[in-house]
Amino acid sequence: MRVAAGSPLPTVREVIELPELQAGRPRLIAGDEGQDRDVRWAHVFAGTAVAGLLDGGELILATGAGWPRDESGIARLADELTRIGASVERGSGRGGVAAIVLELGPHFDAAPAPLVRACGERGVPLIVLHREVRFVQITQRVHQRILAAQNEALEARAAVHDMLTELGLNRSPVDYVVEQLAETIGAPVVLEGASHGVVTLAGHSGDASSVLDPWRFAAGGEPVLPPGSERVPVEARGTRWGVLTALPGPPHPAGRRTVLELGAFALALGRLADAEGEQWLEFGSKRVFDVLLGGRYRGDAELEAQLAAAGLPIERRVTVAATLQSTGDFGSHASLERAALETALRRAAAPEGRVLVAPDAGTGAGAPILLALLSFPEGDERATMDRILPPLATRLARELDMLVPGTTPTVWRAHLALGAPSRRLRTLVASLEQLRSAGRLPASAETGRVAVQLVERQALAHLVRGLAALPELQEFSADTLGPLIEHDRTVGPGHSGDLLRVLAAYTAHPTNRSLAASEARLSRSVFYQRLALIEELLAVDLADGETIAALAVALLARPV
Repeated sequence: MRVAAGSPLPTVREVIELPELQAGRPRLIAGDEGQDRDVRWAHVFAGTAVAGLLDGGELILATGAGWPRDESGIARLADELTRIGASVERGSGRGGVAAIVLELGPHFDAAPAPLVRACGERGVPLIVLHREVRFVQITQRVHQRILAAQNEALEARAAVHDMLTELGLNRSPVDYVVEQLAETIGAPVVLEGASHGVVTLAGHSGDASSVLDPWRFAAGGEPVLPPGSERVPVEARGTRWGVLTALPGPPHPAGRRTVLELGAFALALGRLADAEGEQWLEFGSKRVFDVLLGGRYRGDAELEAQLAAAGLPIERRVTVAATLQSTGDFGSHASLERAALETALRRAAAPEGRVLVAPDAGTGAGAPILLALLSFPEGDERATMDRILPPLATRLARELDMLVPGTTPTVWRAHLALGAPSRRLRTLVASLEQLRSAGRLPASAETGRVAVQLVERQALAHLVRGLAALPELQEFSADTLGPLIEHDRTVGPGHSGDLLRVLAAYTAHPTNRSLAASEARLSRSVFYQRLALIEELLAVDLADGETIAALAVALLARPV
């Protein structure tokens, strides 16, 4: 027997198909729209005492024995029966009778007109039987089906409970728990945080845009969901961390809401074990960066939906890609350092700007790099990068001054790399990939504790760094700089080990040798001696523009 959506109970429609009922040649004569109601029990009814005998959801079996014969009496009985039945919501099986089965025979040769009329008006199925049947067989068969379905539901509920409890106790990742939920109920499942931003989702069959539309257009409020969706809070000890939502899908023996509640319990266990909430804070933005950088989207519409649902609106906004990392000793725990960087960036963009931040999964040893996507309203000055010192960097420096402990060493800096402002998603993705491949380059400006690296002011450097992984470019760099690298490795008289540093300072300021010498931390006379040695080793003229360009590219292509 098919299980009704959200319930293990059989429906009126299914009960009519039972062989025991079919033996009576049943005919539905009223209340066709109520056939999907759940049948919670079968009750043989005689007499007129109705209200005190029913709990709701009963299939009434009657022959008419003990019923009044006058039309007014039948009308009162019909009114009481159908009034109770009319309170049953479609498919709920609660609040009143599910249906009425009347066996025609010695008491009635046709269904009384007042009963037919009342059932039709109130949507209570009325089935008449034209042959005598044994009600005990019908009740026995219906109850067997009900009990079997309920037992199936209990077993299914126990299996789901065991699985999700184990996931919770194992502190399984949030996305894995949601994936298991979606697989269990066979429908998309979305976990949102306290601010309604999507933390993770599963079960969307590769196209997430339609699933995420309710959150995309919610603008930080409650999403408007399609009928048949279920929402369960994820909470414990009086704290609500988010909401778990299952979109419409097939029924489950344990009940879709029950499965979702068990899933919320497993997530709450994991959240309690994660005292600082770092997993939840990271997951939403980390998921989006994985989608964006991994190309896990079918088009701009789907990517825009994912970004907007995660809290980064794109439509009619200006977006900027960025990376943020530290240089120098922070003098405290790495988690505090990262918290200061991330919080300062969010504050620098607030209140009109929106930020997604996540650690770069490709970061190797050394200071971790934070990837960031920022979204600003049209005309916001923080989205402009045409100044030597962008307003966003100034705001970030001010916020860091308020957040960084006073004991932080003066050498500590935040290195902010900013891509070009964009109004197109493809450009935003390309900008973020460019920043990642370029890595940290010499700053074009500084303010407070913030060193700023701008793509628009270092176009060649970002281009070369983006191509640096090509074998041909690596070979060019090694061949061009080989004599200098070998000289720097050698120790002894005349081998200072600083020729690459001198060359980098010179190519950065080829028309101002005094500034280049200062950057190389050498006197002018010593600096000139180093330049002469470089010309001799490479057999080049450092006054030649093409030579300077080739050496600058070779330096930029060297592995960082």
